[in-house]
Amino acid sequence: MPLTTEQVIDALRTVEDPELMKDLVSLGMVKDVKVNGSDVFVNIELTTPACPLKAVIKKDVEEALRGIGAASVQIEFSASPQGAAAGPRDLLPQVRHIVAVGAGKGGVGKSTIAVNLAVALARAGEEVGLMDGDIYGPSIPTMLGLRGVRPRFENNRLIPLYAHGLHVITIGSLVDSGKPLIWRGPMAHSAFRQLIADQTQWPELDWLIVDLPPGTGDVPLTLCQLLPLSGAVIVATPQQVALDDCIRAANMFATLNVEVLGMVENMSYFVAPDGTEHDIFGRGGVRRAAEEAGLPYLGEVPMFTELRINSDRGDPTANFNGNPALRQALETLAQNVKAQVSRRKKRTEGPELNVT
Repeated sequence: MPLTTEQVIDALRTVEDPELMKDLVSLGMVKDVKVNGSDVFVNIELTTPACPLKAVIKKDVEEALRGIGAASVQIEFSASPQGAAAGPRDLLPQVRHIVAVGAGKGGVGKSTIAVNLAVALARAGEEVGLMDGDIYGPSIPTMLGLRGVRPRFENNRLIPLYAHGLHVITIGSLVDSGKPLIWRGPMAHSAFRQLIADQTQWPELDWLIVDLPPGTGDVPLTLCQLLPLSGAVIVATPQQVALDDCIRAANMFATLNVEVLGMVENMSYFVAPDGTEHDIFGRGGVRRAAEEAGLPYLGEVPMFTELRINSDRGDPTANFNGNPALRQALETLAQNVKAQVSRRKKRTEGPELNVT
């Protein structure tokens, strides 16, 4: 039995965007419908070509159309001309700069860099928020001494915890310690959006540092889709295995039109108690990789024993009050990130005009 365009559109009204929880027709995502007997062609416009929920939408559309008797279903996905920038630019209007800290693989100290970057910015007089986006393995509660501390709710919204000069949200403070966090792609996407914006009452912030899970999966894609990022910082250790994954992460951000502010070499070398330096992983590898990729190099953070001890104790502030070499490395990192964001702003907005 031949179908009509009206039947197809009505069927598509039953398909919801998994993130926005509204149907595709109401959201204006259905851009074209062609019907030839029982054969159906549909064009769906996404906010970004790298939408992490594309497969879910495709499956739901196919099921809805076959449910009304479509013999064949052809779905074409397009993206709005503005790409990732077409997302809600005003999702966090009270935040001046949002910086993602990512890594191509786990175990390179990404969360350590995110925490200490945030603390360094706060110590410089900035108002800073820290979002633990690593929903698969949140470690920030330990690093900030917040294990077992629950945030309070006000008017049905989360009020960020406050520690070491930072406004902090982490899913690690909302679940039982040690409980495995098992998320499918759409669940991770939805959880991240709720934590970053929908259910959190962030104050006015100069900076929001977002600690991403490692790799190039759903949560990094979601972040780039949802938020007006000032840029991304990529963390790697110097050995080639880590650098290969680091470049993949850089390419992911570039594909999503997110500027890479630069690369950080963590665990650059080991400083022994007698002061001698040992290049365990091949010091300088990240600098060379950044130069080859044409990306800024933000600095190196050596393997200081104090950094590990203070992280385990939940006292990152101590990293700035003890070993002067450790403090200098972390402060240099923060200064370089601020400089890169400033340069990006000048490139995109142009010079300010003084009107008298």
